[in-house]
Amino acid sequence: MAFALLCALQSTSAFAETDKEIRQEPIFPIPLHSEVNTSKAELGERLFFDLRLSKNSELACSSCHQPDAGGDDNIASHHTINTPTIFNVKFNFRQNWDGSVKTLDEQIDLAVRNQHVFKNSWDDIIVTLSQDNELKNDFLEIYLDGITRQNIIDALVEFEKTLITPNSRFDKYLRYDDDALSAEEIEGYEIFKELGCISCHQGINVGGNLYQKFGVFYNYIAERGEIKKTDYGRMNATNRQMDAFVFKVPSLRNIAVTAPYLHDGSAETLEEAIIIMGRTQLGRTLTAEETQSIKAFLITLTGEYKNIPLDDPS
Repeated sequence: MAFALLCALQSTSAFAETDKEIRQEPIFPIPLHSEVNTSKAELGERLFFDLRLSKNSELACSSCHQPDAGGDDNIASHHTINTPTIFNVKFNFRQNWDGSVKTLDEQIDLAVRNQHVFKNSWDDIIVTLSQDNELKNDFLEIYLDGITRQNIIDALVEFEKTLITPNSRFDKYLRYDDDALSAEEIEGYEIFKELGCISCHQGINVGGNLYQKFGVFYNYIAERGEIKKTDYGRMNATNRQMDAFVFKVPSLRNIAVTAPYLHDGSAETLEEAIIIMGRTQLGRTLTAEETQSIKAFLITLTGEYKNIPLDDPS
């Protein structure tokens, strides 16, 4: 575990700020700005909300990954897997719960062709989008070869790079804002570290940088009931029995606004998820006080998108 933590920290250290005014903690703050090609990102944003990427214009990327709903769809189960947030995906070392996708480019390509998602083909998408003269001209201003599979993917990826949520209260604390957190929230973070949660949830994304078996000390999936194909996690990608019930560790950033929780969406509340993780991953029955303190800390990981806090009710 110590080696895994060291590797995870090393793999994310490239994103860490070099400024000496950052607290030396296992969690790193998200940069306040993302370096992107603005023209490509703006085009990608239009495509992200464009229903024409799917067959019969049934879905857009934003249908399941809603920026105003924590970056996911807040649905307990969508084709038996809980939709992960789109925010901060650029910091993940792999995509999907089973880690089957290495790059954002590959993720977009698979979503288009997946018969449970867009159910489409690139040939049909290109024909459809090319009938939009304004969009066609906008592509030509950026890409010499206009609307192509690779250019659509490139623009979408550039937009996804902008989907970061910096300036959470915890990140402010990491930047030595001593007024950013309450005593209870700091205590929650200390408990989070002392119990060992930090061994999997650390780095810039507070997760998203390693694999771990779900059910180290207790088989929650078996207790829940029927085991579904998606419950086998990484084994579905590798066909190795040793990878059964192994998942990419999810990011805990913005966790307070991305309910429900776990790969199957079976935990409806943050408190429930904390209790389950304590039992399955730590072999501990957390006290009510520990649960509430950890929850208080996790809420401080809610960041801002376009300078607006994700938990802003307006």
